[in-house]
Amino acid sequence: MAEVTRRDPFKNFRFKVKFSGATEYIAGISRVSGLKRTTEVIRHRNGGDPGTSRKLPGRTEYVPITLERGCTVDTAFEEWANRAWSLRNSSGGLETSLKDFRRDLVIDVFDESGKQVLSYSVHECWVSEYQSLAELDSNANGVAFEHIKVEHHGWVREHTNPPQEPQFTDTAG
Repeated sequence: MAEVTRRDPFKNFRFKVKFSGATEYIAGISRVSGLKRTTEVIRHRNGGDPGTSRKLPGRTEYVPITLERGCTVDTAFEEWANRAWSLRNSSGGLETSLKDFRRDLVIDVFDESGKQVLSYSVHECWVSEYQSLAELDSNANGVAFEHIKVEHHGWVREHTNPPQEPQFTDTAG
């Protein structure tokens, strides 16, 4: 019988995020912006070829990642953001704490059956923007969200063993 391979893409709503080395995932993350990088294009021309330019790769920039979740009693976002700046520390001139300032993140993606299919390690992340509470509106029917914007130095896709798709046998014939 021929081996069945998956042709459909994975859904974008089955994911979890954790700090590298942690065993538990960060509670309640409902949105992660995309992983995007842009490499600058450097154009140059050979001295004897005035009509044609060549292109080389230049600096690579990584777009910050935004993580969003409903407000909970879990303080993981706030504690991490406070390592970059804290009002309590600013009065003494110590706005920044370099201990655990940068942390690696792991973003895991799961298939419909709950098996991990993709994993990305995001390196040397730090919080550049923190919103502890979204706009409140007594006439709305929504969830209060907090979000962080994370600067980083790039990511790598970790190798995972692809899950085996279920095989169905033909018992009719």
